[in-house]
Amino acid sequence: MLLQYALGAGALFADPLIALAAAPPGFDQWRANFRKHALAKGISEATWTRVMGRIEPDMSVFPQMVAQPEFSEQIWQYINRRVSDWRIIAGKKALQKNEPLFARIEKDFGVERGTLLALWGVESAYGDPQVQQNHMHPVFPSLAALAWNAPRRRAYWESELINALRIVDRGWSSPEEMRGSWAGAMGHTQWMPEVWLNVGFDYDGDGRVSPFGKPDDALGSTAKFLVNRGKYHRGEHWGYEVSGASGSARGNRTYAAWSSAGVSRADGQPFPQPNASAQLWVPVPDGPAFLLGPNFYAVRSYNPSMNYALAICHLGDRILGAPPFIQPFPGSERALTLAEVQEMQLRLTKAGFDTGGTDGRVGNDTMKAIRDYQVKMGLEPADGYGGLKVLARLRQGS
Repeated sequence: MLLQYALGAGALFADPLIALAAAPPGFDQWRANFRKHALAKGISEATWTRVMGRIEPDMSVFPQMVAQPEFSEQIWQYINRRVSDWRIIAGKKALQKNEPLFARIEKDFGVERGTLLALWGVESAYGDPQVQQNHMHPVFPSLAALAWNAPRRRAYWESELINALRIVDRGWSSPEEMRGSWAGAMGHTQWMPEVWLNVGFDYDGDGRVSPFGKPDDALGSTAKFLVNRGKYHRGEHWGYEVSGASGSARGNRTYAAWSSAGVSRADGQPFPQPNASAQLWVPVPDGPAFLLGPNFYAVRSYNPSMNYALAICHLGDRILGAPPFIQPFPGSERALTLAEVQEMQLRLTKAGFDTGGTDGRVGNDTMKAIRDYQVKMGLEPADGYGGLKVLARLRQGS
């Protein structure tokens, strides 16, 4: 259904004369008023007509707004899903293929390759065209819906819609190419239109700024974003899992001060930069504890979720060879291996729950199949998390 919708919306842009269903009540009036605003902001009449003249809002954005996984999963599930065996293996391959690019970025911006690899892997599966084709929407129907009728931050969505129109107006991209998330984020590292306009730059020297195609512009510009907006510190690691942390410890201290207070790295290694500063974070009681430096918060500037930043930082470490966290989260289970995920997908598909493939990647199709299976089998919670318990039950069923 998602692919069919996406192709249909693409056809809309290709032929503005296609007959459309009636817009939801109030949308046409909003569009007429917004047209005046867009033209006053410098958007050309030709671009307005090309993009917005016969557009229909993508109403699917509204249920997606309230189901963001950062805020509905236990932290260990969130991390296991993103720091997956598939992403670690694919990340190593992506680094091997693009090592000169990452070396150049480290030299130019000082951003660790692990951080950028993890962002790339989580945001677009390392630029996999199947993700772009099967799971990305045309952004203009999404942004139009949000600018028209978002329950909050409507001014923000209107601004991003203007930014997206400005990209087309400047000839940087086309409506057909501009496919992204429900919120309008696009390309390898999921740029919002404002980031594309104000942070993106031509890192590969081909005369065009684009988050699509070759990853150079996307990764180089993302490093620039982390430095300029996230205040990334060259040469510092994001932080470390630690032991010996007191629950009452607070504040920003140097690693040397933390060491004096009895806090040490969980792996027993010394802190390489004792004069750098960090803050203590214990996500859940009795779980792993972390000292977080400025570069953790630079990553968080990309997505304002502590869970997201931790998943990105940990995935980057794992791609570069680090082990899993030493202290487990309470109630957690280890992540499935690539072979186990593939086995789970195969067993689910054979049981009538189509996962959309058996490649070891857990996307929306696999999560829906897991949830449907959990509901049918009475497994609680029916949360779509495919872990050891689900796999064990599938094996029993065979």
